Parts: sequence; structure tokens; C-alpha cells
Amino acid sequence: MLRPLGMAGIPAIVASSEDAPAFASRYCGGRCILPPRNEPDALIEALLDTGDRLLRALGRRVPLMYGEDYFLELIYMHRARFEEKFLLLLSDPEVALGLLTKDRFEALARGRDLPVPRSLPWDLLSEIEDPVLAKPRSKFSWYHSPLQIQLFSDHGKALIFENGRAAAADPRVGRFRDHLTFQEYVRGDDRQLWSFHGVADEHGKVLASFVGRKLRTFPLLTGESSFIELIHDDALATFGRRMAEQVPLKGAFKMDFKTDVESGEHFLLEVNARFNLWHYLGAANGLNLMEVAYDYLVAGKRPPPLSYRTDTRWLCMPLDWRAYRQLAARRQLSLIGWLSSILFTRTVYNVFAWSDPTPLAMDFVRKVRKLLGLMKVWSRRWLSTAC
Repeated sequence: MLRPLGMAGIPAIVASSEDAPAFASRYCGGRCILPPRNEPDALIEALLDTGDRLLRALGRRVPLMYGEDYFLELIYMHRARFEEKFLLLLSDPEVALGLLTKDRFEALARGRDLPVPRSLPWDLLSEIEDPVLAKPRSKFSWYHSPLQIQLFSDHGKALIFENGRAAAADPRVGRFRDHLTFQEYVRGDDRQLWSFHGVADEHGKVLASFVGRKLRTFPLLTGESSFIELIHDDALATFGRRMAEQVPLKGAFKMDFKTDVESGEHFLLEVNARFNLWHYLGAANGLNLMEVAYDYLVAGKRPPPLSYRTDTRWLCMPLDWRAYRQLAARRQLSLIGWLSSILFTRTVYNVFAWSDPTPLAMDFVRKVRKLLGLMKVWSRRWLSTAC
């Protein structure tokens, strides 16, 4: 999120935990070190205090840009207080709440005639003969939660079962069933995944947008993006814009779709009403949605029709290496094919940048410290056992 702002010449203060790699970026103009997430009240007060000090120093509110569901939910919960200190463009409360959990999202989507996969109640799950997808109801405090650790492997965001009976028979699923939502699986692989990204005004009118496509994810089908690109597709762009304005969404958003490989029908899988990693790729291709949002929030400036290139891709090398290994095990991608896809293209990376290398160094130091801490704990346990 920080680099698109820096590329646009917009000064930024980073609010994060004390070891965030973004603090080492050339674009970091100031630091707001936040309390740990298990102290949400203190964290909220730290953000509001920073907003208040900036308001008094500058004589105006500044935009607050957020990149995680955790922070978005905190902002929604204390909306009036944050809007008093910061410039924000948020969806209406009904829509905002509807985007926070899968159950609420489905009700919101059905009420607005959005094409979402059919939801499957637990009591009828064992009767479903077709493939079934299981997803967490909420991503709030998701990482390192018992649900994420015990049920979802690595970076997986969902589970696919051969049919409903298999899902209902899984003891892990039964244990966490109250924290899961089940829906029909949309046929196709990662190549059928695409997304529509934009910024909309307070009336839900899209100011600027682009279409993105996932080339690879890890784990396959249900994981996080490891290799992505922008595409030009007028039909998909028109469809995405219509869906966004039908909600309506306001501020920054990302809509994830999957096109059924057999019927060609588009299904809306998820909506994230926040800034995200795709905005760096958009800026690298000439369309900086964070700059669009900043200009509109600060000056009410509406951009002229904007175009973008598609020659630069985004890569997370550690994840993509693991995605390649999964594909290679299935004989779906060769080593030469994988290397060709990442070497013969212009690329931006999740952490590293030639023009801004220090965040990667800080990230490496952070991981080394974590490893040393774990080794210290292991050695103490070994010594206590040996004695």
C-alpha cells in the first residue's frame, strides 16, 4: 500500500506494529507504532490520537487508508469517531456490515440480485452430490486462530470437498461447523478467477477501475495470490462496474469473481472494501487507484477516463515457488514453463523493489529474530528435559 502513495508523491505516515518492514521504506514519512491487536481499545486510541495531532498541525483531516479486514472492522465499529479525525469514504452501514461475514454477505448479495454461489445449510449438506466449498464465516482475527491452524493448511482460504457427504463426515469440519459457511463449488481452476478493482464516490459511482486476473495461487484453487496480472476485457469491466454500482460500493473495493468453466456464468465470490496488494500492480501499470482515492478525498477531484498497461505482473516468489511445486506434482507446469513465466516479464514484488530495497532487509532481520527466539525456546525445553 505504501509504494503506490510514494510513486504518486503523496507523503504517508505508516501505522503498524513496531517491526513492520514498511517502516524501512524510503516512502515512510513518519511512524505510528500501534499497540498489539489483543489490545484493540489501546490500538483505536493510538490511531485516533494520531489523527487528532495531524488535524491540529495541518488544520484539516487527512485520509486514512487501511489494508486489512481487521482494521476495516475496527473503523466500522467506531465509524463516527474515525470520521471526526480522518477523511474516509465508506460504504453505507447496511452494506458495510454485510461485507464483514460470509453469512451477512450472502444475504446482502441475494437482496441486491448479485450472482453468488448457492449457500448450503449444514442440515442438508450430506444430501449434496456435487463439490462443496467450506469457508470461514469471518476473517476477523483470522491468522493464527484455532480455526486457521487446525482446519486450513498454509495460506488456504477455503476447503473443497468432493461432495456434501464428505464435508459433513470430516470430524474437523464438524468441530468448527459454527464458524464455517458452505456453498456450491464453481467449476474451474485458478485461470477462471478474476477481479474488479475500483474507487467509487459517495453515491456509488465508480471513479476509476481495472480488471485483474490470478495466474497462480497457493494453495491451488483456494489460496492466496502468488502471481497476478492486469488484463483488458471490456465485457468483464462492464460486468464488474455494474455489480459494484448495484451494491453500491463506496471508496476503495475489490470484487472477486469466478467464471464457471462449463456455463460461462460469472459468480461473485467475495468483496473487500479496502485497499490491497493489487493497487501496487495497478500503479506500476499506470493506474494508481490510491492516488485517485487521495485526490477525491482531499480535493474532490474526479479523474478523466484513465487507461492502464498490462505488461507488468506482481509476484510473491516464496508463494509462487510452492504453487509451482503443486502444479509440477500434478504434471501441469514444468520447471522451464515456470521460469519462463517469471523471468521474461516485467515484475514487481510483494516486498522487494530495486528502488526501495530496505523493507526486504528489515523483513529478513525480523524473520531471523523470530527464528532465534524459537531456537531459544526449543533449547530451554531441551535442557529442562535433559536435566
